[in-house]
Amino acid sequence: MKFKIHENYNQNTLREIFQSLKLPKKDLHQLNMSKDITINNHPAKLTDKVVTGDDIYIPTPVEKSNYLPSYRYAQISYEDDDLAIVMKPKGVKTHPNDLKESNTLMNHVIYTLDSEYVEPIHRLDQETVGLLIVAKNPLMKKILDRMLEENEITRIYKANVKSLLPIKPQTIDSPIGKDKFHPNKRRISNTGQRAITHILSSKMIKEGVCQLDIKLDTGRTHQIRVHLAEIGHPVIGDPLYGNSTLRQLELNSHKIEFKHPLTQELISVSLDDE
Repeated sequence: MKFKIHENYNQNTLREIFQSLKLPKKDLHQLNMSKDITINNHPAKLTDKVVTGDDIYIPTPVEKSNYLPSYRYAQISYEDDDLAIVMKPKGVKTHPNDLKESNTLMNHVIYTLDSEYVEPIHRLDQETVGLLIVAKNPLMKKILDRMLEENEITRIYKANVKSLLPIKPQTIDSPIGKDKFHPNKRRISNTGQRAITHILSSKMIKEGVCQLDIKLDTGRTHQIRVHLAEIGHPVIGDPLYGNSTLRQLELNSHKIEFKHPLTQELISVSLDDE
């Protein structure tokens, strides 16, 4: 990992920086033993202090993802040395369930990016289109996983639902678990995992159709679809939760925004920019 020290990290040691990012102790120990760390191209240790503008190099574990290249290009919306934000097309799975599969988003991504390691930070349903974050090395994967868990990454979705009137902003805090009667479905369940969905705003886009801006605090399977069905407004085109005969799910991952953990720069990518 190569990055330039932001003023927020001025006069910190490298250890303090990575502790603030909550890198696991095992990885901190491995970095502490490394002889390949540099500050401004000079050998350095985790205990060395840095100042604003210093150029840092941190070695990352040599790991390879097992995805077969698809020989199809993925659409890249943002990329740096350590992460990327990519576009997932409708009807394409995020990742293979069988390593022999070669027609998922991650198969396209490993073919497109100049990296042997690519792993998704979150997942999108097969029929959902939109933006998805990919880590390009194992250390960044752990950092981004923790940021997602602690709501330091904002994910905004847009969903079209049937409604005669705009739907008021609200928070749906209902646990989601597996549906024992249907292997592919989820349901509201007191024994399920906590799931929090915020409806931020809504607008009527045509008669009988309301478009919602939605923010997730958690990322359960089918979370938005289950929660909107719970309040009586299933996503249009949802055959699982809306009794729709259409298979054109009107749901997309519209915007991703977060501070880059290393550079502290704001990364903000929206489908409006595409």
